[in-house]
Parts: sequence; C-alpha cells; structure tokens
Amino acid sequence: MVSEKKKRIVEEIAKEMKNYKVIGIVNMFKLPARQLQDIKRKMKGKAKIVMVKKRLITRAIDKSGKKGLKKLIDYIEGQPALIFANTNPFEIAKIIDSAKSPAFAKPGDIAPKDIVIKAGPTPLKAGPVIGELQRAKLPVSVEGENIVIREDTLFVKEGEEIDKTKADILGKLGIEPMEIKLSLVAAYEDGIVYTSDILFVPKEKYVEDLMNAHAAAFNLALNINYITTYTLPLLLSKAYNAALSLALNAAIPTKEVLPQLMAKANAHMMALKAIIAKEK
Repeated sequence: MVSEKKKRIVEEIAKEMKNYKVIGIVNMFKLPARQLQDIKRKMKGKAKIVMVKKRLITRAIDKSGKKGLKKLIDYIEGQPALIFANTNPFEIAKIIDSAKSPAFAKPGDIAPKDIVIKAGPTPLKAGPVIGELQRAKLPVSVEGENIVIREDTLFVKEGEEIDKTKADILGKLGIEPMEIKLSLVAAYEDGIVYTSDILFVPKEKYVEDLMNAHAAAFNLALNINYITTYTLPLLLSKAYNAALSLALNAAIPTKEVLPQLMAKANAHMMALKAIIAKEK
C-alpha cells in the first residue's frame, strides 16, 4: 500500500511537471555530495533539481497527464533525479556542462585529458615520498624543505586508466584532474524528448554542419541551374560564357565575338596564303 508521504511526493512532483516547460532526467550515480552541492549552487535560479525514486517519478509522470511525457520513463536510470526549468533543453545542457566541478582521481578513473604536472614547488616536504615520486618517473629535487618538480611532465595520457599509485600522487600534489558534472540522460519539451547525444553536441559542430549543408545546397543548385540569390551571378556568368562559346563556334557575328571571329578568319587567311606561296 502506498504511504501518504509517497502520495504527497507524487502529487508535488506531478504539479512541478505541469508548471515547468522543461523536465530532465539526470543520473546521480557516484556523484559526490560536495560536487552535488557545488553544482546546485551554480544552477541556482536557472534550474531546479529534485531527487526522487524511480517508481515515484514514473507515477508522477502518469499523474501529470502531460502530452508525450511518458516517453521520458525509458530514460530513467541509475540513481535518478529530476531537473526542472523554463528555458530550453539545450540551454539546460549548457548550464550543466558549465557547472562542472573538479575532483581528485580515484584508482580506475580514465583521464579525461592529458594530465601534465607542471614544473615548480610542491606542497610536499622532503622525506620518503620523494622515492615514491621518483618511482613514478617524476623529475624531482629538493629545495629548502620542499620537493620541487624540475620540469613539466606528462603524467597520464588522455584516455589512460589512472592506477592507485598515480591517483595517490595526484592527491598528494593537490591536483584534481577529473571533471564531475550531472549526467543529463534526456530532457522533455513540448512533447519531444531530447537525448544526451543530441543535447551535448558542441556549438562548433552545429556551425560546421550548417556550413557544410550550405555548401552542398549551393553546389546542387548550381549544377541543376536552380536560380537563387546566391547562384544567380554564377549562373549568369556560366550562361554568358556558354553563349560566347556557341557564337564563336557557329561563327555568329555578334559584337562580343566579332573581334575573335575576325582574328580567326585572319589566321585562316594567313595560313592559306602560306600554303599557296609554297606551291608556286
């Protein structure tokens, strides 16, 4: 039997679903509490995050009666939460992407980019740890009481797994190479569900695709002689050159080709004259 508390939660969530234009599903699995609070702070005034169990989300979606919202149920995964906003799904994705929070690496994490340890002093005091750094192939020395990295060093390549030794060293050096952000699985707006592979396409990719589409459309219009504002100048030039070539080959004496026809006739005459002179 459903408790009164759960019924009240479902009622409240269903009401929020009716009130907000955009409803997103996020997966909070393995998101540390500190980073969650940081992300919530960054999103304050832009979006609202509500943590609730999957079963209650499903019931609230059914109760809301919002057109097409049931499609969002297929994207509830992991440790789900809801995100509410009155902007558009792409703006929500942008907000989430900008609300990334740095985090220390754990053994087994995959480096999101090259991890370079910069040359310079470290917070570490000289002692047994220097041997640990040397075994990890870091060029170190001691200046005063502190350990110093002698030169910039590529410690972990992008895409490589970070083992326990390297994770420990990065932690001791105070380096947070990981990026933690909310995992937006899908977002609903006006009966349409947008998945993460669409929402997180970089802006530059859209610009590139538009430019490529414009170039392809322009070439197609030009090749089939389709008149547009962009193709008309080239089509006129193409037609003019074709007409000139036709007039020249057909010996049609227009003012544009007459000089060339005269030159051509003169060349033929001179060639004939040379042949006649040779036969005499």
